[in-house]
Amino acid sequence: MNETIKYYIETWGCQMNEEDSEKLSGMLIPAGYKKTLDKGSADIIIFNTCCVRENAEQKVDGNIGALKTMKKENPKLVIAVIGCMMQQDGMAKHIITKFPFVDIIIGTHNAYKFPEYLKRIQSGESSIVEIWDKEENIIEGIPIERENTLKGFVTIMYGCNNFCTYCIVPYVRGRERSRNPEDIINEITAMVGQGYKEITLLGQNVNSYGKGLTPEINFAQLLRKINKIENLERLRFMTSHPKDLSNEVIEVIAESDKICEHVHLPVQSGSSNLLNKMNRHYDREQYLELVKNIRNTIPNVGITTDIIVGFPGETEEDFAETLSLMEEVKFNLAFTYLYSKRKGTPADEMLDQVPEDVKHERFNRLVEVVNRNCAEKNKACVGKIVEVLVEGYSKKDESKLTGRTRNGKVVNFEGNGNVAGDLVSVLITDSHSFSLFGEEI
Repeated sequence: MNETIKYYIETWGCQMNEEDSEKLSGMLIPAGYKKTLDKGSADIIIFNTCCVRENAEQKVDGNIGALKTMKKENPKLVIAVIGCMMQQDGMAKHIITKFPFVDIIIGTHNAYKFPEYLKRIQSGESSIVEIWDKEENIIEGIPIERENTLKGFVTIMYGCNNFCTYCIVPYVRGRERSRNPEDIINEITAMVGQGYKEITLLGQNVNSYGKGLTPEINFAQLLRKINKIENLERLRFMTSHPKDLSNEVIEVIAESDKICEHVHLPVQSGSSNLLNKMNRHYDREQYLELVKNIRNTIPNVGITTDIIVGFPGETEEDFAETLSLMEEVKFNLAFTYLYSKRKGTPADEMLDQVPEDVKHERFNRLVEVVNRNCAEKNKACVGKIVEVLVEGYSKKDESKLTGRTRNGKVVNFEGNGNVAGDLVSVLITDSHSFSLFGEEI
């Protein structure tokens, strides 16, 4: 193959989408294709789509529409639209009808066949629209070309069985399927051999890992196995659903030297009424008790969360409960979202939708609380010595190095000739809402 054939990938959405795109690169590069960051010079343009937020569709339509002129000027340009959004009912038909110049449309279950589809297009086939309704067995051995050479994602399971009423993920990613532990261990061991220092395990709900596998294994047991891998410096995981984060997992984090003291624990709302409507399978008090257990068991743990504002039926009293939970827990960081209707989910059909202006007003109040709490938590770090994994130079100040603590805080500091991958001790001298500043000791 002519090595000048260049491909461009634009990825929207979560870390799993990022890893999916890295797998596409892993398949294309050995076949002789070359990645480019310049869309205008690409021979193949791939959009890896997300459908979690409402404006995702407008983003995809806008980006595809912008390619019409490029396709007209270069009919050999291959345009592919793949991923979660294409898995939604009617979306593939919408794309091929509105944008007939798109060459390849596939979903989440058959992305591993992308090189085959590409070859068919290059051989003269007019267009390929192939959406698989059901997931197959997990395909192992797909090569992956990771963007980061220090930190990497490893998916341990696919799909979700929880069916939160606002969430489209179970419909586009399928039911839960867990990878065999041996395949996970082998992948991480190989990455460590290549110089990776930190691994983040991915799953829609990692606590469900292992269900249906033979022999039986659970997430805590998998963590213990990975913790034994030599030369691995740090291990993280996301996401943990509060309904089934077990005491065993909490204890494993506390007793393991490689598992970072950080738990991302999405609460979504502080109102038990809304949590029930969301189908979250826990209430406010159960969540608070879980946080208490985590903090009592894991010293210096960082707890982060996700919050949805404006879920259907949210009253001012419900929102006040969310604010009070934020004040009670004082998360290290909270990712805040306006509720976004997703077609095909139960919440989309709920009649008591919250007006947009009310959503935004509440969102702004929530962000104020989040920012204040984060600033307080970070200010309490001043004067302390923390371990930082150096990730490189700060984007805002290239005279300083940047990295993260074990519990997930960003630290910018004056280094002594360190390089990415070094573990250093840093004295924290100053703080902002979302970052710390210090000097190496």
